[in-house]
Amino acid sequence: MERNNKTISTDFILLGLWPESSHLVILIYLILLVYCIAVMSNVVLILLIWIDLHLHSPMYFLLSHLSLIDLALISTSVPKMVTNFSGERIISQVGCGTQIFFSLTLGIAECLLLTLMSYDRYIAICNPLRYSVIISHVTCKKMVIVSWTGGAITSLVHTAYAMHFLICHPREILHFVCEVMALLKLTCEDVSAYVKSVVVSSFLVVLIPLSLILASYTLIFLAVLHMNSSEGRNKALATCSSHLCVVSLYFGPAILVYMRPGSSKTPRLNQSLFMFNAILTPMLNPLIYSLRNRDVLEALKSRVINRFPLRKLKRHLHCYT
Repeated sequence: MERNNKTISTDFILLGLWPESSHLVILIYLILLVYCIAVMSNVVLILLIWIDLHLHSPMYFLLSHLSLIDLALISTSVPKMVTNFSGERIISQVGCGTQIFFSLTLGIAECLLLTLMSYDRYIAICNPLRYSVIISHVTCKKMVIVSWTGGAITSLVHTAYAMHFLICHPREILHFVCEVMALLKLTCEDVSAYVKSVVVSSFLVVLIPLSLILASYTLIFLAVLHMNSSEGRNKALATCSSHLCVVSLYFGPAILVYMRPGSSKTPRLNQSLFMFNAILTPMLNPLIYSLRNRDVLEALKSRVINRFPLRKLKRHLHCYT
């Protein structure tokens, strides 16, 4: 009898972003604008780091992969959100599992990469003479591999376990994407043990990295206070402040969604926090690093602004005057 209550269809229905909102059209256009800015800014930053020799350093190599993660992360949610708005709210079970896998993989990979980037800054400021030895190009590649592999393995375990639960009617997910906490509300089984495992794994991949980041920056600030050069102190603080802004933007919503007691009972708040983490943060990250980084601004100026046709026209006019 209990088996007969399960739906035959394996598809899910995504209810979307606040379906009862009367200003949903405006919100969708704003999200599309954010998506375009995020794609453009991340692509520009990746290309600048790739083509400009002055940015061929470990810090910018890691930053380029952070932009790649942000670009992929926002692309896993926004396109499906727009198709949901156009009426295609159905997503298959395979599609749902795929979306969960990639969003978790990218989120965890970004968490690990931000931690390793803080270690990079710690070595650069606290042990500059050995920086080129400790943070070599091979070490940077290993950091990136560890970030992606750690995210993929953790995500695969959670995705496989979350998708094996039996689902009851209705198969309607109160979210704009397939997300673990929203999916668990549709299960017919007791998932309290799994929710506890989510909290434990969140502690491992969120709180421990955050503690390591805070420890790194505590040592960095102590080293900065003992610097004699005001220019070196300001440059170190500018780099660190950009990274700390990105860390707070990422870790804050992640902690509130996956580690807040009773978070599964507040789906609308989780949806808002998830939107901030998966949509707004990928747009803000490259802007924070670009606008507060002199090297990136100089590379942008030399590669783009100085090659703009209007600039060349002014030079030609100056030659004739």
